[in-house]
Amino acid sequence: MNRTKWSNVLHELYHNKIGLVAVGILFMFTLGAIFAFLAPHDPNKLNALIRLQAPSGDHFFGTDDYGRDYFARALHGGRVSLLVGFFAMIVATFIGVTIGVMAGYFGGKLDNILMRLVEVIMSIPSFLILLLLSIYLKPNIGNLIIIIGFLMWMNVSRIIRAETMTLKEREYVLYAKASGQNSYGIIVKHILPNLIPTIIVGATNTIASAILMESSLSFLGFGVQAPSATWGSMLNNAQGYIAGAPYLAIFPGLLIFLTVLSFNILGDILRVGFEPKLVKK
Repeated sequence: MNRTKWSNVLHELYHNKIGLVAVGILFMFTLGAIFAFLAPHDPNKLNALIRLQAPSGDHFFGTDDYGRDYFARALHGGRVSLLVGFFAMIVATFIGVTIGVMAGYFGGKLDNILMRLVEVIMSIPSFLILLLLSIYLKPNIGNLIIIIGFLMWMNVSRIIRAETMTLKEREYVLYAKASGQNSYGIIVKHILPNLIPTIIVGATNTIASAILMESSLSFLGFGVQAPSATWGSMLNNAQGYIAGAPYLAIFPGLLIFLTVLSFNILGDILRVGFEPKLVKK
């Protein structure tokens, strides 16, 4: 990936005020998740005397129905949600890139078999599979990452396959074949480096989808179990207090919305920056 493409990305980001805001939001949320242990209150400490207190100077996001500090729980919940999203993206990207490159480069029967496999898996409602697997597997962070990652690689593989089919017809790849280089060397030296922009753009969208899926799963009660918090589980717990304590739903809902929106905006900026034909003049 040459410097020109990165320059295009930086140019697009610099001239996109909404993109700068999105990057700032993601940076702030990431710092909050990393340094969640510095929160002034214990996220799991119960105190019935201060339950359902409105946001104040001592409790920035108020307290929940058990008297726990909601701001501390939001920070620690963000750590879980972002961690699951990031590592699920790595799992999905690794599988999708591997399948996509193999199908696109070798073609023929292997391509037909792999693409039919992708179509079969995509025809099954992924969220239904997610719920069933979560019921039979122990609900912890590791299993969530594996389950979500294994259910999100299909779109990545189709995009990578299409790009690989284009790249393998380029002059430098044809020359490498003619010079006697083996398929593994060609893929590693010529195909994968030129797929990096596509992989990065796909990864940002995958993170957003993974966070949304984890939040949905936690909202339904099949995610990380209590007392650990995620933004989705906080939304779930807020259902019975919408009228009396709406902030219990507003804060985690807003955090999920801003995170997913910011990743999608960043993905659009990267797509425009990496694709010269779409760069604004």
